[in-house]
Amino acid sequence: MYRLSRLVYCCLLLAACSKDTDKIDSLPQDKFIQAYFNHRETQTQTYIDPYRKIERTGDNLEAIILKEIATAQSSIDLAIYELNLPLVAQALAKKQLEGVKVRVVLDNDYSHSLTELSSAQISNLNQRDRQKYEQLFQLIDLDRDRQLSSTEIAQRDALTIIKQAGIEVIDDTADGSKGSGLMHHKFMVIDHKRVIAGSSNYTLSDIHGDFDHPDTTGNVNHLLRINNAQVANLFSEEFNYMWGDSELGIEHKFSLAKPWRSPQSFSWENTQITIQFSPTSRQQDWNLTTNGLIAQTIDSATKSVDLALFVFSEQELADILQHKHDQGVEIKGIFDPGFAYRYYSEMLDMLGVSLYSRCQPEANNHPWLNQVDTVGIAQIAVGDKLHHKVAVIDDATVISGSQNWSEAANYQNDEAVIIISNPTVAQHFVQEFQRLYSSGLLGLSAKLNNKLEQQQQKCGS
Repeated sequence: MYRLSRLVYCCLLLAACSKDTDKIDSLPQDKFIQAYFNHRETQTQTYIDPYRKIERTGDNLEAIILKEIATAQSSIDLAIYELNLPLVAQALAKKQLEGVKVRVVLDNDYSHSLTELSSAQISNLNQRDRQKYEQLFQLIDLDRDRQLSSTEIAQRDALTIIKQAGIEVIDDTADGSKGSGLMHHKFMVIDHKRVIAGSSNYTLSDIHGDFDHPDTTGNVNHLLRINNAQVANLFSEEFNYMWGDSELGIEHKFSLAKPWRSPQSFSWENTQITIQFSPTSRQQDWNLTTNGLIAQTIDSATKSVDLALFVFSEQELADILQHKHDQGVEIKGIFDPGFAYRYYSEMLDMLGVSLYSRCQPEANNHPWLNQVDTVGIAQIAVGDKLHHKVAVIDDATVISGSQNWSEAANYQNDEAVIIISNPTVAQHFVQEFQRLYSSGLLGLSAKLNNKLEQQQQKCGS
């Protein structure tokens, strides 16, 4: 493992800081792996949201994606949970027309355009899907007349643009099933040479912000650009399991139909990267799963573990963090406020408390006796989410990928865990964690204390 001490990092950070602003200069990027963050705060890094025309700080993750698509010479393989960005769809369509082979795999919940719904179907949408429909409607309705013309749909509805370009799209029902747990991947392979991966879906909400809520600035996300053919070939293998080949009689394989594969590691210069795909059968030893790989990486910590997580509900990972904490390793964490106070949240364990479901604690729950006050929730705009699935070990090793730290991700979903040991890459994630942590609401908040008091009154414990 490559380690950059906290002292060295702090010196670098202080050197980059302006005396007149709390924003920092951009860090150098590694030549093989670059890290981008849509909420990065720098002195000079701003961009105009291309859909809402709002100037904001941060890396334009969509621009990173578009740049990679533009470089494609032979193939683009995209496996993405959800896609609604018109500019990305237009770029993919352009490449398809140029003769580049474009293939797209989506989750079955997001593989059909909401513009295809009938009035009756729209009226039956649940609240969450109705909100998504309304946001998409407003994005497409260029003249704001509350009518979607065929021209507007052809220009602004991403899935329509892709399909009209003749790009083949499949989802996780292609194997004849009702779908996997979730086809939750977020990666794109260009020419079998480069990979774009990370936590971000290709949506307005995940990159720029909700179209109908200008106060939102996008779920907190990151992307990695990995320029390595061996890594790209590994992601291509995962893609091809799902894609199959009807001409050769190779079936589509999602979820547990795919074979279990051990973590694969590659090293070059000052980098080591390890990748594993989920899910894993419950018949396998837990240590051989993707969450088991995360646990092994955490267990390597000698100084610190910093967490920035959307969902954290895997008890075994909380237990190993407790073990490291008891050994003297400093544990800090910042979590999405929408998930952090749910009864199954392992952040509650770290704070030494339990929230009940129907006056019953979660099975196998282990609140820490030696609790910490160095974990809490992110302070972000209402409507946005902290969507990272990130840990930084000893300021030197980064855990990234699409996989939330949950049992479902481990045993059901199509996911990727990416572990990178590289001092330059690690600096970017340390900087991002410090940005989130410095403004976080740590420890037992008033909201959580109120929930505990209500529980006491209702359940008597």
